[in-house]
Amino acid sequence: MALRLIRRHLKDCPHTSTRYRRCRCPIHVYGTLGGHTIRRALDQTSWDAAVELINGWTVSGEIGVVKAEAPTVQEAIAKFLADCQARQLGWEAMRKYRHLLEDRLLGWCDSKGLSNLRHLTVDALRQFRQSWKDSPLYATKNLERLRAFLRFCQQAGWIKQNPATSVKPPKVTQNPTMPFSRDEMKRILEACDSYGGNKERIRAFVLTMRFTGLRIGDAIRLSKDQVSDGKVFVRTAKTGQAVTVPVPPQVVKALEKADSGSERYFWTGANIRSAVSNWSRYLGRVFELADIDDGHSHRFRDTCAVELLLAGASVEDVATILGNTPQVVTKHYAPWVKERQVRLEKLVRGSWGEIG
Repeated sequence: MALRLIRRHLKDCPHTSTRYRRCRCPIHVYGTLGGHTIRRALDQTSWDAAVELINGWTVSGEIGVVKAEAPTVQEAIAKFLADCQARQLGWEAMRKYRHLLEDRLLGWCDSKGLSNLRHLTVDALRQFRQSWKDSPLYATKNLERLRAFLRFCQQAGWIKQNPATSVKPPKVTQNPTMPFSRDEMKRILEACDSYGGNKERIRAFVLTMRFTGLRIGDAIRLSKDQVSDGKVFVRTAKTGQAVTVPVPPQVVKALEKADSGSERYFWTGANIRSAVSNWSRYLGRVFELADIDDGHSHRFRDTCAVELLLAGASVEDVATILGNTPQVVTKHYAPWVKERQVRLEKLVRGSWGEIG
């Protein structure tokens, strides 16, 4: 039985019809919704307000719950990205969210005629995932971003459940993180001298990425006030303390030679996405000249982390420099953790016992 409204007239009210709408006597509701039965006063005297209330319950499928009107997919994405900005997420995280949601999800929804947020069902999201040409690892990361977006929508009351949680990630075979060997780094620096563009600038960029562990976007935006007394400011830690790393003298000299007189060493202030694309292309040419297979910018960050670990730095210290958690550093760089390897070797030797 659906929900129905009745008017319970007071003793001094001249009206008797339970459906009369114009008096100010209390309104009651009775009926069944979602398997639950209700028969009680609504604390309402306006018939129109009471109708609107139980209509909201009917839409949500639950007594006492009024579901917020779902926005369009475009509106929901805009609100989510604004919230990410307010949370001060990093540039790289914002870039990845925008690429997935604005550049890909919106276009796919338009092609399928899906405008309302509630059109994003489990089946729809599976179809969206099928359109991806990402590697299994990157597809898994994108699915996590999609879940974060829809979790935000669920918390806002626009959807009852997060449909992305029912979409399974692809099977990922995690390849070990491979830094550049010292021989490869030597060849890369030699290739900078053969580079067809600005040799001083590309060399300074390579050295900066190798010895600071900065991601490519952060390295591009490196400004002069971040370099002082042979140290480079890399970020502010969650504790509020500034994190700086000392760099070899040749890095400082290379930056001085690459100084074009602007505030930043490698960026003119134009579109940062274009800058990342351009610098990735410049580095690609250097890797080609150096005969480096699978060369990409993130391997400089890996090299910085691994060299620190091999020198005996703790996982916690490396995590502070990279801006990661110790768990992430251990996951990606475990084979190079010196203290771990020493401990394992000691355990193995202790297991030998006496050999007859």
